Amino acid sequence: MSQLSINTFRFISVLFLFCLLLTAGTFAQNLEPAPKLPAGMKGSNVSDPRANLKPGLYDAGEAMLGMRHLTLLQKPEAFQLGSDDADNPRVQETLGQLGIGDTSKMPKPFQLVFAQLAFANSDLAFQGNHLFQGNFYGVNIYDISNPAKTKLVTSMLCPGGQGDVSVYKNLLFMSVEMPNGRLDCGQQGFPAATGQENAQGLPAAQKDRFRGVRIFDISNIENPKQVAAVQTCRGSHTHTLVTDPKDNKNVYIYVSGTSFVRQSEELAGCSDGMPAENPNTALFRIDVIKVPVAEPQKSQIVSSPRVFIDPRTGALNGLNNGGSHSNNGLSRPSDTDQCHDITVYSEIGLAAGACSGNGILLDIKDPANPKRVDAVNDPNYAYWHSASFSNDGKKVVFTDEWGGGMGARCRANDPNVWGANAVFNLTGNKLNFASYYKLPAAQGDSENCVAHNGSLIPVPGRDLKVQAWYQGGISVMDFTDASNPFEIAYFDRGPIDPKMLILGGDWSAYWYNGHIYGSEIARGLDIFELVPTNALSQNEIDAARSVKVSEFNVQNQERIVWGKNLVVAKAYVDQLERSQALTSSQIADIRKSIQNAENSKLKKDDRKKLKSFVSSLMKGSETAKNATDSQRLKGLAEIMENPVL
Repeated sequence: MSQLSINTFRFISVLFLFCLLLTAGTFAQNLEPAPKLPAGMKGSNVSDPRANLKPGLYDAGEAMLGMRHLTLLQKPEAFQLGSDDADNPRVQETLGQLGIGDTSKMPKPFQLVFAQLAFANSDLAFQGNHLFQGNFYGVNIYDISNPAKTKLVTSMLCPGGQGDVSVYKNLLFMSVEMPNGRLDCGQQGFPAATGQENAQGLPAAQKDRFRGVRIFDISNIENPKQVAAVQTCRGSHTHTLVTDPKDNKNVYIYVSGTSFVRQSEELAGCSDGMPAENPNTALFRIDVIKVPVAEPQKSQIVSSPRVFIDPRTGALNGLNNGGSHSNNGLSRPSDTDQCHDITVYSEIGLAAGACSGNGILLDIKDPANPKRVDAVNDPNYAYWHSASFSNDGKKVVFTDEWGGGMGARCRANDPNVWGANAVFNLTGNKLNFASYYKLPAAQGDSENCVAHNGSLIPVPGRDLKVQAWYQGGISVMDFTDASNPFEIAYFDRGPIDPKMLILGGDWSAYWYNGHIYGSEIARGLDIFELVPTNALSQNEIDAARSVKVSEFNVQNQERIVWGKNLVVAKAYVDQLERSQALTSSQIADIRKSIQNAENSKLKKDDRKKLKSFVSSLMKGSETAKNATDSQRLKGLAEIMENPVL
């Protein structure tokens, strides 16, 4: 969820105005379709099977390709608003806990959607057989040792939004940004805002308020204990766990705060404003927390890098979006003063920051002091939201959360380059635009839909990303060819309500040790597995399943490494057949030899036969029509040289 969703909690007048700007009538009882397509733009496919699915909460129509839905675990009762009725007293109670007092000027649909946000499921993290699901109201921990029979281990009530989580050894980290967060995880919030707290209309200073990063000890997985709480000036909308290859005693947390700056009376040293008037402003920076793993209670902010600085002039507000799209043409440029999400790839010493008005590239070889090395903007992008590297570090995929995640942005007349992915080639620490990718199926006027969080699927020889699109469902994108990304699998449900936008859909969709897990905002936890299609073979799926990791935080990207297994070889063979990089007779001969080797458990003669292919495969890699097939041929040759079962 973007800054657009969270800043609305400043005070009532701003809330109301921001909602109007954000939703542009989306939540009105009589939903309006998207405006006419701008000249030269293309929209989404209304003939796709996903375009007109039956609505419902737990009985919506479903469409899927290349995926099997194993189960949906509904949210625990404590994490549900419990009503779709805007007049339900629970709505007013929840808004009061969020610090919102007089709601008389807020349309009832607005009230309902923002009350639902207080119980929204958010991001996921994984460790061993456990899945950690963040929520604006706390964290749920699941046992996924048998994914199809996933069980809830424990629920931790701790409101404060956004609730994004990451894990490292015995530590769990949680982002807190909204003003109802308390040091003690209390659910009562604070007195509702009246708009008269101070000249800026900010909530009254509270000594017990917490906005920043919580740290829990999860040594006893059934009873997590908060051991530290690091306060920040803008709270933590998201955070990124950063490991230092040269230091195993400490980890770092990059904090992306997107909300308002709190008062100095509440947290000393915090101040707002533009750099020209206030060079110490808490805007135009990120915060870096150093966490001593053995003594997490000593965690503290060690730097606040000015990653938007103009290196020529020293101006802290050195980046802007260059102007962004709107239905009325290009808007005026605005300064970038925040990162929404940062993905680090420590092995290559780089991070990709999705920073509101810009996509940026950071050098993180010194993890406590990241430095910007490149930045891009794009008039087709409204809000740079998240980023993913390809496994080889040669591509970056950025997402655009146009509409803040709370608007319908995948309708037939919504341009397919707005609210999409942008794929960049990365060469010499420079980002070079290659293409866009957007969910191809048209969604309804009541379905919040836009690009959101995803992860790589570890199929060797290809760049695949599974990704959530809120009520647009889940889509698997192949971006092996950066200039021509395309969809190979999907899952989608019909809208929760056909006449009113009820906040829902998949926040995150991640691959972890053989399955896809979707954090469904309103419903709970979805679990899927891939099934073969013409675009993805069973061998490729099995090769992906052969990759196992003990811990997974998507924003802390680690290199995927495949063993020299014959199942990986078979995946390469399927790809080389699909691309026609080998003749049909070569394919048949290699497959027969691999099958014989598997049947004999790699006896000497069968090993020798596999090795006999190495020379021709390596020669083929030198004359291949493209670099992708060249790498596949080399990968296959390396396995045939010394295979394992």
